[in-house]
Amino acid sequence: MPIATPAQYAAMLDAAQEGSYAYPAMNVTSLPTINGALKAFADKKSDGIIQVSTGGGQFASGLDQKDAVLGAIILAEATHRLAEKYDVLIALHTDHCQPGKVDSFLKPLIAETARRREAGLPNLFQSHMLDASELPLKENLELSVELLKLCAANEIILEVEAGVVGGEEDGVDHSDQPADKLYTTPEDMVAVYEALNGLGRYMFAATFGNVHGSYKPGAVKLRPEILKAGQEAVMAKYGKEAEFDLVFHGGSGTPEEQLRETLDYGVVKMNIDTDTQYAFTRPVVDHIMKNYDGVLKIDGEVGNKKTYDPRSYLKSAEMGVVQRMGEACDDLYSTGKTIFGKV
Repeated sequence: MPIATPAQYAAMLDAAQEGSYAYPAMNVTSLPTINGALKAFADKKSDGIIQVSTGGGQFASGLDQKDAVLGAIILAEATHRLAEKYDVLIALHTDHCQPGKVDSFLKPLIAETARRREAGLPNLFQSHMLDASELPLKENLELSVELLKLCAANEIILEVEAGVVGGEEDGVDHSDQPADKLYTTPEDMVAVYEALNGLGRYMFAATFGNVHGSYKPGAVKLRPEILKAGQEAVMAKYGKEAEFDLVFHGGSGTPEEQLRETLDYGVVKMNIDTDTQYAFTRPVVDHIMKNYDGVLKIDGEVGNKKTYDPRSYLKSAEMGVVQRMGEACDDLYSTGKTIFGKV
């Protein structure tokens, strides 16, 4: 099955909202990470989201190029080809794009989809994220309005954020943000709805203490009830149809009960990055440590080609991703709920 069409992606989000489950959205950087995500979704009979960050795009384009747009296009096109072999629906998304990168990353990718559509080809990406949370809310929403109109013209869903996700990810460090910035208020959520309603479909990354990275239990103070209060404020004013499709960022290490609580409050997408990075790297380290004298040419020896062949450890790394993403499907209740063949 090719990558989900805009209509199929919309149906995926509707199904998750109605069924109180969410899709794991994994950041990919390479063929092994793409294949690991696809196998996990297929094994669990779950639809899912594969996403690319600006840093991931730079990495995929190679050390000489460091071109985030080129790398994102390469990863997306590879995913389009590979996804044809699986009987689940997959959507492609780009992760955090700050205002300073809109012209150099987001708009060129939207233009690439527009070019493809004119040629009769499917959208390259089905959704993009604008992370303008560093701006005052008024300026954030002005930029969100501009980009949502541009996305809607190409049947692309825009993800927006109000409030700051703490910690550091992909070179963007918010670890110095004051605590109150980590929590989106009901008033902010109403303002987002009023600014964007009717312009096109969007998802909303409201923050409730989320922090990028991995932390020991108790270090991160999540308050999922903030999502509930915000949804209630919007629906009290504008009705049930105003309910947001919410996105959970910074979910690594979240206690299961809090993770699942967010599903009741409208979370339909949860980003998975830190945990899958570790799941990918851990088997590689195991391989190196167990085969140290074969991977390295020590004391004049020749080593063991079978152990330093990258395929020998990247297969294990890929399987690490499969296992961790499978757990995410189970945790978010998307397992067994593919709508492949129904839409």
